[in-house]
Amino acid sequence: MEYVYNLETGLATVTHVIRFVLEAIGAFWIAVGASYALIDLVKAHINRQTGSFTSIRLTFSRYLSLALEFQLASDILSTAVAPSWEEIGKLGATAVIRTALNYFLTREMREYRERQAGEGEVHGDSVEPMAARS
Repeated sequence: MEYVYNLETGLATVTHVIRFVLEAIGAFWIAVGASYALIDLVKAHINRQTGSFTSIRLTFSRYLSLALEFQLASDILSTAVAPSWEEIGKLGATAVIRTALNYFLTREMREYRERQAGEGEVHGDSVEPMAARS
């Protein structure tokens, strides 16, 4: 019986380490996205192009969505080992937020591309939104 206890304790330790790594990766991608957004905002203000921040916001939203994927993976891992109702609720909330964010982000990106394509046809411009980065 002691062998099972040691195995369970070891699995719990490994799970905590993996969860920490997944959460750190998520935080890293939030920081990367925030950095890109900040740089793009500063450039927009320097160039006096403050009419619309849609492409900057969409780019940042993509990084937030990616970070939520890592957070969701971390939450799934925690509920797989020893789920509590609080952890299950947190997992459900994260999944709903991620799904809603991805849905609206995808829809908004499609609308933005269509709008840019329409303007590109009228003006003969290239249609490469800033959000195409990454």
